[in-house]
This record gives sequence, C-alpha cells and structure tokens, in this order.
Amino acid sequence: MSGFDGTAGIVTGGGTGIGRASALAFAGRGAAIGVIDIDLAEAQETVRLIGEAGGRAIAVRADVSREDEARAAVDQVVSSYERLDFAHNNAGIMGANGLLAEIEPADWERVLTVNLTSVFLCMKFELPYLVAQGRGAIVNTASGAGVHPVPNMPAYVASKHGVIGLSKATALDYASLGVRVNAICPGTTRTPMYEKFAGRTAGFEQIRTARIPLGRLGTAQEIAAGAVWLCSDEASFVTGVALSLDGGRLIS
Repeated sequence: MSGFDGTAGIVTGGGTGIGRASALAFAGRGAAIGVIDIDLAEAQETVRLIGEAGGRAIAVRADVSREDEARAAVDQVVSSYERLDFAHNNAGIMGANGLLAEIEPADWERVLTVNLTSVFLCMKFELPYLVAQGRGAIVNTASGAGVHPVPNMPAYVASKHGVIGLSKATALDYASLGVRVNAICPGTTRTPMYEKFAGRTAGFEQIRTARIPLGRLGTAQEIAAGAVWLCSDEASFVTGVALSLDGGRLIS
C-alpha cells in the first residue's frame, strides 16, 4: 500500500478501539493525524503512541455530534497541518438495546445523533477543504448491522444503515469534485466497546463467533487496514461502496 507522506487526516473516535488503530495505521504510513475524541485523555494516549512510533499527531477534544464542536475540531486540524487529505469518521456508540416498543425516544435520538448526525456534521466541515484541494477521501464507519439487521438493536441498526446511505449519496454528489466517499462495515471486532457489550450476556462471544465463517472475531487493526486502503491511491477508482470487513458473516 502506498504511503501517506506529506498528507494530513482526521480520525474521529480516535481515542480507542478501531479509531485508535486507524490513527496509528495512517500515522505509520506517514500521515499527520488529528485524533478527535470526546475523551481528551484517550485521544492524548493515542497521540502518545503515535509519537512513540515516530509519527505526528495532535489530540482534539470534541463531541462531533454537536455542530459547533465538529466545525471547530475540523478547523483546528486543518489549521495545525495547513491541509486536509482524508478523514475517517468513526465515532459511535451502541446505545440502548431491546424491542423497538421498549426504546425510549431519548435513547433513540442519542444513538442517531452520535452515530449518524456526527457523520453528517464531520463531512459537512471536511468536504469544503477536500474540494478546495481538488481531491481527497472520506471513510465512514458503518457496521455489519448496516447491511443485515441484528436483533434488539433497532436504533443502532437504523443509524448504521443511515451511515451507508449517507456515504453513498455523498459519494455520488462529490465524485465530479474529486472526492471519494466510502463506508466500512466491521463485523464483530474485539474492541473495548465490544468487551463492554459482550460482558452483559453469558456466552455472547461463542454465539457471535459461531456465525463467522472464519471462526473468530476481527481485530481493530484489521478493520483499520480497510479504512487506510480506501483512503489510499490504490483505491483511487473506488467510491460509494460499503466494504464488509466481517470474516465472511455477510455470506453466512
């Protein structure tokens, strides 16, 4: 895969899990990274790890589901590096679980706002910089749940279907302006979010693994590799796709 020397990018939700792995992967290939997270300490830890590996990064604290904070975070990264070449919009939450009639409207709204509205807001403020450069790439984190539903997670499933639809619509509108937009759809991946969720249900990991043809969970690094590829020149003819990174779950 080609390097990212001389480029700068954004990773939201970069303080942990897939976001941290993505930030480390991009930085390891030469990109300067703006690590954006609602938890500043976690973002700073990602920056520390990047620095230890010889890379460049800054930590930015922001709740990217809020318009003013998303705008300020993107502007801060561009101001720091004087350019923006790519973005991985990855921030998200699992949210409340249960049958639809059991979900409180406030819980529904929170999941949609964090998982979908944040992607809209980040792209809204990233795209003008990419268009001004005449080229660029955006990857948005959807989910396997954005391709096929999972039980008792109506808000999460709806939000991730929305990320895919939003990514495709944006890809169509911005292709002629030199900007590629894609989504990644991770399957069950071993991250801190997964560990927290899995701990609530006995035997959860065995159930999930049994549905994966490759017979194991994914790693954050494997998911990050998909995001890096989609932003690389090797994917220069790829836009508007929802790339499943799921160990074969989609075909099972």
